[in-house]
Amino acid sequence: MQFSARITDYQKNAMLNICDAELLGKNISEGELDMHVSKRYYGEKLIDKEEAKTLLQNSSIINMIGKETVSLSLELGIGSENGVKIISDIPFLIVFKM
Repeated sequence: MQFSARITDYQKNAMLNICDAELLGKNISEGELDMHVSKRYYGEKLIDKEEAKTLLQNSSIINMIGKETVSLSLELGIGSENGVKIISDIPFLIVFKM
């Protein structure tokens, strides 16, 4: 499984945008909600599961989308199932670590 990730600084915090690699460039729609999984936002580099774990553990703000990505985050104790939103059967989660 590959993930796609982009790391930026946001107000002196590491912000990670990460998704399942196969979602890059796709549009996800449900009702009035339409989301584009853009390469510009999520696609800085392709990474493996171990690097994804490290980035998830070391980032303060995380925007994530995809079954594998959200699953991995929850396995690591990052985020909560209560915070997961489903858009067209694809999980989406935003985490702010304090």
